[in-house]
Amino acid sequence: MAIEQPAARPENPRFSSGPCAKPPSFDLTKLAGAPLGRSHRAAVGKDKLKAAIEGTREVLGIPADYKIGIVPASDTGAVEMAMWNLLGERKVEMVAWESFGAGWVTDVVKQLKIDAEVKTADYGQIVDMTTIDPKNDVVFTWNGTTSGVRVPNGDWISDDREGLTICDATSAAFAQDLPWDKLDVTTFSWQKVLGGEAAHGMIVLSPRAVARLESYTPAWPLPKIFRLTKGGKLIDGIFTGATINTPSMLAVEDYLLALDWARSVGGLKGLIGRADANANAVHAFVAENAWIDNLAADDATRSNTSVCLKFADARIQDGAAFAKAVAKRLEAENIALDIGAYRDAPAGLRIWCGGTVETADIAAMLPWLQWAFEAEIAAQA
Repeated sequence: MAIEQPAARPENPRFSSGPCAKPPSFDLTKLAGAPLGRSHRAAVGKDKLKAAIEGTREVLGIPADYKIGIVPASDTGAVEMAMWNLLGERKVEMVAWESFGAGWVTDVVKQLKIDAEVKTADYGQIVDMTTIDPKNDVVFTWNGTTSGVRVPNGDWISDDREGLTICDATSAAFAQDLPWDKLDVTTFSWQKVLGGEAAHGMIVLSPRAVARLESYTPAWPLPKIFRLTKGGKLIDGIFTGATINTPSMLAVEDYLLALDWARSVGGLKGLIGRADANANAVHAFVAENAWIDNLAADDATRSNTSVCLKFADARIQDGAAFAKAVAKRLEAENIALDIGAYRDAPAGLRIWCGGTVETADIAAMLPWLQWAFEAEIAAQA
């Protein structure tokens, strides 16, 4: 017997966790002002890059004495740049509870071979951050994109810390209130919360991080693409728009457009409100249906962007196959695209709820999720 399909459909079925949905007002024609075919070092290019940096500062409320740079290779490049430049001066605590954090652990322990204390938690859980010694450096992910688990706050970070805090905030920036006074290095990419194009990362340095860069030289050689200092001094041009390598001016224009849209919805407060509304719609649906559950075990650590779900029905025989089949049904109907769990994560679904997603689309998609579940249960019976 066929399961009846819901009548309403999402206007935009894009719920991918990266690259994420473009802002609702996006239109390719709005990128016509991009200085294509021009040097990024020409005046027009420099002005665009500087506008991207200062627009980031304005929307996120980053302190005036913090440095903001556009760097290559997305958030990954920014995190690697931070670790290769700054770590090794003292002991570091590597904290991971999902796949990307685990990747940073691998790089530090196996590539840089630094004196590191590794602290991990399973998917859905989080490390006890109060165990971090403020004398040590710490590398951590604010929001676990592949686990749906986030740091609830920065209260565990000491104001009198001696070490640096290096924070991968790629799926938190523009959706969660980051305590800048607690963060010494913060990284993210354009392709997440603001729905920008891929390949460009951002790195934000506190005065403490700059002081470390100018007083400490790592024992290992640094590729040109990673170098933030020259002759023991910060390469200040990187933080005013003179990028290390050639950026895409089309992607820069797209990011500027996304920043304009962010301002139009109320800036950071508006973006957080939109993400919260989206995530709360999913959480309410989960609370009403016993067959599905949040991967995040503690409500206080549930993400408002990358909401990860797991199926909780005894009739399901093969969790991974079932989750893939449900995602496939939703994609075939053009209801929800790219919502399967990350390849290293437990079987389930991952629904992006960042501010560029409309709550009405989340609300229209959820009855279809129930339809897909019921249809797949019937199919395996």
